[in-house]
Amino acid sequence: MQSPSDRHEYPAHWEADVVLRDGGTARIRPITVDDAERLVSFYEQVSDESKYYRFFAPYPRLSAKDVHRFTHHDFVDRVGLAATIGGEFIATVRYDRIGADGMAASAPADEAEVAFLVQDAHQGRGVASTLLEHIGAVARERGIRRFAAEVLPANNKMIKVFTDAGYTQKRSFEDGVVRLEFDLEPTDRSLAVQRAREQRAEGRSVRRLLTPGSIAVVGAGRTPGGVGRSVLGNLRAAGFTGRLYAVNRALPDGWKELDGVPAHRSVRDIEETVDLAVVAVPAEHVPDVVAECGEHGVQGLVVISAGYAESGPDGRERQRELVRQARAYGMRIIGPNTFGIINTSPAVRLNASLAPEMPRPGRIGLFAQSGAIGIALLSRLHRRGGGVTGDTGVSTFLSSGNRADVSGNDALQYWYDDPDTDVVLMYLESIGNPRKFTRLARRTAAAKPLVVVQGARHGGAAPQGHAVRATRLPHATVSALLRQAGVIRVDTITELVDAGLLLARQPLPAGPRVAILGNSESLGLLTYDACLAEGLRPQAPRDLTTAASPEDFRAGLARALADETCDAVVVTAIPMVGEGRAGDAALAEALRSGAAAVPSKPVLVVHVELGGLADALSAAASTAPQAAPASEDTGAGTSRPDALEEGPARSRTPWPPRAATPPEPPRPPGRRTAQTPDGQEAATPTPLPVGSHLIPAYPAAERAVRALAQAVQYGQWRREAADPGKVPEYDDIDEKGAAELIGGLLARGQGLTLGMEETCELLRRYGIHVHRARPAPTPDDAAQAARALGYPVALKATAPHLRHRADLGGVRLDLADEEQLRRAYTELAELFGKPEELRPVVQRMAPRGVDTVVRAVIDPAAGAVLSFGLAGAASQLLGDTAHRLVPVTDREATSLIRSIRTAPLLFGWRGSTPVDTPALEQLLLRVSRLVDDHPEVVAVTLEPVVVAPHGLSVLSASVRLAPPPVRDDLGPRTLPTY
Repeated sequence: MQSPSDRHEYPAHWEADVVLRDGGTARIRPITVDDAERLVSFYEQVSDESKYYRFFAPYPRLSAKDVHRFTHHDFVDRVGLAATIGGEFIATVRYDRIGADGMAASAPADEAEVAFLVQDAHQGRGVASTLLEHIGAVARERGIRRFAAEVLPANNKMIKVFTDAGYTQKRSFEDGVVRLEFDLEPTDRSLAVQRAREQRAEGRSVRRLLTPGSIAVVGAGRTPGGVGRSVLGNLRAAGFTGRLYAVNRALPDGWKELDGVPAHRSVRDIEETVDLAVVAVPAEHVPDVVAECGEHGVQGLVVISAGYAESGPDGRERQRELVRQARAYGMRIIGPNTFGIINTSPAVRLNASLAPEMPRPGRIGLFAQSGAIGIALLSRLHRRGGGVTGDTGVSTFLSSGNRADVSGNDALQYWYDDPDTDVVLMYLESIGNPRKFTRLARRTAAAKPLVVVQGARHGGAAPQGHAVRATRLPHATVSALLRQAGVIRVDTITELVDAGLLLARQPLPAGPRVAILGNSESLGLLTYDACLAEGLRPQAPRDLTTAASPEDFRAGLARALADETCDAVVVTAIPMVGEGRAGDAALAEALRSGAAAVPSKPVLVVHVELGGLADALSAAASTAPQAAPASEDTGAGTSRPDALEEGPARSRTPWPPRAATPPEPPRPPGRRTAQTPDGQEAATPTPLPVGSHLIPAYPAAERAVRALAQAVQYGQWRREAADPGKVPEYDDIDEKGAAELIGGLLARGQGLTLGMEETCELLRRYGIHVHRARPAPTPDDAAQAARALGYPVALKATAPHLRHRADLGGVRLDLADEEQLRRAYTELAELFGKPEELRPVVQRMAPRGVDTVVRAVIDPAAGAVLSFGLAGAASQLLGDTAHRLVPVTDREATSLIRSIRTAPLLFGWRGSTPVDTPALEQLLLRVSRLVDDHPEVVAVTLEPVVVAPHGLSVLSASVRLAPPPVRDDLGPRTLPTY
């Protein structure tokens, strides 16, 4: 129970769970008067050397006065934080505010002395670096802008903590002590350091789960069947390379084994260390299991048990308590309600899941929030035939279940630098932290393809069990932002696998130019049409005729690949009558031979009921590098055990959750089995040499072409990401003046929409000039306004139901004199009602051009988003709006304009005069700078913006101010709390 502070309430929002450098977790919280005994116990476990470094003198124990001082804080001028595991301190940090004379002070003094003490057993785990981030954030919140620290020269570890943090520093040496002073304002370097540490820590936390040296299955039943016993069998069948233990508290005395695995009644009874526990007991018994695991030093949990947030409010609270309990012991959780995890690495061979068969090893990382979808994906990637044919393989698989702790973000941190994963496929039903996911996705996509399908897009609510931050952005906008981050967004599981197979097997195309060749003219034409529909640039199909031989295919493919005007080749093939499987194998060999001549260009095959060809094209059991040939002396290979490569014919239905069976005896070397589309078992040819590309085969032209189009777009993004552009600086921007204006306006209230004069003034400080519109409540006022502005003018009704609706007739343009103006005023009043209802305004005519709309909004989940589209009902009806995350670079502004479907209207469509898009790009960049520099500007709308052949005119604008949403991505590293 925390006690209140001397001057302020206990700051509960400073509490945080964090991931340390080695992947373990700890809890950071403020130190209070209740912590006296914990502090004394902690200090007793610190070595004399560490005590000397902290106090610059021998200091064997804390006095009562010391304990009082270090546990009594006002949470403003004196603050102490502790890192805890299992409720006990492992490290502390404190600051004391000081004045210019170095003595204790209060605000407005903005400097503080900071000091750390880390238990020796936990040094090297990144505890001090993490505490520095958190105490720095606390200090900034309390008005402290600078830290000072005095360190003995021999204390190299602590000096490194400060110097590596990335803050602007000043160092001096006096009286045998190193004095470090550094500003707490985050810098680009400090943020980069923090995110690099975050990636390493979170990636290692997932790696610890996927590469355990020992596993305890808690809840393994005494009789066959049941979830726990099935998982135990699956681990055994996969050939897990570490130690296995079965745990069941109902085991009779003297029962020592289950299926040949050492059995115990409690995790506490296991004498050796346990790295991972798979929990498959009823939810009401899970807390006892977690406590046992925590006390035994288990590093992580895979909780298959259900009965948590998916079951309602009581279950949600049970889930929160599960996370709190596990993290208190430094453990991370996959689940609850998870399908499990898989690692096909020969060094691990982990199948801690309900999948009774181990997927083939490969280089695809697979993440699924849904167990059912996970089953479908594993089954499809595992088997021959059914959808996209041919073998592929999985490096690692994670099913997050309710995603209470480990999430897709953590998986991305792991796969980003995992050398065994080349492609990442993700099925997501919700995104808990869109801002972070987008950041991680962008970094991952720059290194390897990331393909995402999102379920529950139109349900309006997150799936039961998932805690998701509220967002006001429609799904289409979120999808656009993900594509901007390099994510390959697909709509179905079929498309997910289609794209994944191509990206795992073939190089990225250099452009959209596609050659088509095959022995079916009709299939070639279908492929041609599909290419056009997907925005590719196909060449005329080349018909090899139905009499084409494998050699004709090889020669045609080689010629197409050698053509410099071709970036990819789609081969269409129909069965060769009377040839059978021998013909399929010959054709596959010919295509592989032709493709090998130019391995830098992708090749795809569209086949019609050619199961043998699909099998032959795969030509290997996985997308992993091929193993060495078998030894002539022994006939044994050096690859994975045959039990992982071979097996009975694969089922065409998703795997049922059944008990695993022992693997079949190995088959003769040099032969592998696979399934054809009709479910028949067939032999596949000898594996290709290392480095050869497998050719993906598709049963329909549109599926192959869609996958190719996605690869083309991703390849273009990769090239552009190498030079993302820059956020320009402008000499005419008055950032300080805008900040003062915003501060004064916000002093009136928490949120407000600015009036026209205030809007124009704020935008003017960023070089955005709005054409003034003068109110015209009467015809005489309209005439007076027109004389002041100068003819020709426009007369507009600004009532909410008529605003920006020229199609309704509420606008009169090009009024050349007072007579025309008065006549137009009368017509509007007759059509729509009294002037007080119309709210008419008069505005000087702008040069003719294309009407566009520019918007920016700060979403609490995704961050600041800049949007662009053409004005008018047609664009709104079609949803033809493009989006980019702020800040926008010059290259992104250029692409934003060109990414809408109606963009040709800006570039001289049908002989019209092109408009001034460079001026439009500058406007977008200035709006981006405004919302990025001032997060209090939560919404900006410029509508319409008329872009003429020379220049543009902003005819109307609105701005909304509010206190900015909390930016957790700029604060210290923390794990999410739900």
